Amino acid sequence: MVKVVIIGSGNVAQHLIAAFQNAQNSGTEIELIQVYSRQTASVSHLLNLEHITNDLNALAEADLYIIAVSDDAIEAISSQLPFKNRLVVHTSGSVPLNILNEDNRKGVFYPLQTFTKNKPVDFKMIPICLESENATDYQLLDKVAKSISEKVFAINSEQRKALHVAAVFINNFTNHLYQIGQEICQENQVPFEILKPLIAETANKIMVLSPEEAQTGPAKRNDTATIEAHEAFLANDDYLKIYKTLTQSIQENGKKL
Repeated sequence: MVKVVIIGSGNVAQHLIAAFQNAQNSGTEIELIQVYSRQTASVSHLLNLEHITNDLNALAEADLYIIAVSDDAIEAISSQLPFKNRLVVHTSGSVPLNILNEDNRKGVFYPLQTFTKNKPVDFKMIPICLESENATDYQLLDKVAKSISEKVFAINSEQRKALHVAAVFINNFTNHLYQIGQEICQENQVPFEILKPLIAETANKIMVLSPEEAQTGPAKRNDTATIEAHEAFLANDDYLKIYKTLTQSIQENGKKL
């Protein structure tokens, strides 16, 4: 039985707790034995109090310690762990493996997904990117990851940084564009609901086409009249700058084809 401890209680930690508990219920050889949280109440709805601690010095002995805290706190938490030569990993997409304290064996256990508290996800479909300093530790990480996900990848720190930047474009920036679209609708008394099928189809197309093949719109067609009409319509200077920047980027990408 592989014993796992999760250090943290935020979005990622809470989804990992649920995923490992589901795995245990399915009869895997992975056991979540403890969770560290400064505020025990924040995870008390997920597991029994006897499996929660708010004292790093009271951490149970385990095969794997997963630090699932904010990026800024990873280094400090790893330096406070009261043991040596155990496998300690973090879950960040942008923090390198070597930020972890030298007292323990290092690794990364990065689930690439956007997480929201109290919104369930199908963890089996979430890619988990793994990195470790040696092959033996990687084998253990691989076993643990495959107990909760069907999509497990060996990704080094530089590749993970690239993935994280790409994910910001694909997820965070795209969601911000949704917000802009919603505000434009609200300002003009148009239901945002009308755009939701378009949002869904845009995402679905990427499942069968490359982004390059799926690109449509006035910038792709070099429809100057429509572009100028849109720019004249946009009274918000920030929205206009974004519109011009993205239009230019699409057009310049088209020239490379």
